Amino acid sequence: MTNAVLVLEDGQVFTGRSYGAAGTAFGEAVFSTGMTGYQETITDPSYCGQVVIQTAPHIGNTGWNEEDNESQQIWVSGYVVRDPARRTSNWRATTDLAQVLKDQNIVGISDIDTRALTRHLRDQGAMRVGIFSGEFADLDISTLLDKVREIPEMAGASFSETVSTKKTYVVPAVGTKRFQVAALDLGIKAMTPHLMAQRGIEVHVVPANISATDLLAAGPDGIFVSNGPGDPATALHAVSLVKACLDAKRPFFGICFGNQILGKALGFGTYKLRYGHRGINQPVMDLTTNKVEVTAHNHGFAVDAPIDRESQTPYGAVRVSHVCLNDNVVEGLECLDVPAFSVQYHPEAAAGPHDSAYLFDRFVDLMAGSR
Repeated sequence: MTNAVLVLEDGQVFTGRSYGAAGTAFGEAVFSTGMTGYQETITDPSYCGQVVIQTAPHIGNTGWNEEDNESQQIWVSGYVVRDPARRTSNWRATTDLAQVLKDQNIVGISDIDTRALTRHLRDQGAMRVGIFSGEFADLDISTLLDKVREIPEMAGASFSETVSTKKTYVVPAVGTKRFQVAALDLGIKAMTPHLMAQRGIEVHVVPANISATDLLAAGPDGIFVSNGPGDPATALHAVSLVKACLDAKRPFFGICFGNQILGKALGFGTYKLRYGHRGINQPVMDLTTNKVEVTAHNHGFAVDAPIDRESQTPYGAVRVSHVCLNDNVVEGLECLDVPAFSVQYHPEAAAGPHDSAYLFDRFVDLMAGSR
């Protein structure tokens, strides 16, 4: 089996074996704590520009199927696992994970101590990384380190138009159509419009570069802003679109990147987390009900808003609705004077628990109350 080497920008080196395609991969090194759902993870567009490290030691045992993709391709820049499955064992599988990685030219590395790598990132923070396999693994480490340090950092990165749909498409309502929503695609996952469709919503998924006029025309009942990759500080167009929605008092729901975009539109700042939240087992408290939800996360940035009091913004009073119980990071915003709310995590549960599916019902109630 081909040798491979992983090089972090601080000079830390891990050696292992090539997994997936051979070659080079660069990006921000991040870790995901999910025990399951690797197919949904690596097809999540929010991972664009990132090299994902799976903390679960055994990856690939359920293979790959045609039903669980969250987009049309794998979006991770590189993939890091400890013990890849030697064989696939699942009745739904149509091929194995390693083959799909090769087919889509995703460079990975296996047989390294992912626990040690994760602990290092927890201590030092997310950082740039390179994976080198085949002939590249034999190059001098100093040469490889120089290549890693040449790539752009995630702070200041913009990927929305890279991952967004190029043209509008419609996901029809299941059963009777009750509402029509325009979903701004900044990296949307397939399960999200599907869950809205189950609630009688006809979802018009629109590209990231849409104009405010066209966005409002595409969603007369409500506006949804999706998850996505990159630094929210660069998303000036998306922020202007959300401001137009708030000005029009159109019912609004945002998740993940959409939460950060709403925060920016309301006048809050955003900041980069030390190593982010990624996985399907993050505890969040809904401050409106005091219930704790186990939630799916994928974010490296967060909204800077006070959690102990309401804030006055250009759009009226706003309160933090959800917080992460691990570190008190803002996990949701609720506007009190305009019909808008958002959460930082992924209520579509692909993969992950279904604790937060009620948020789609809350969006339905918000649209029903605005009629």
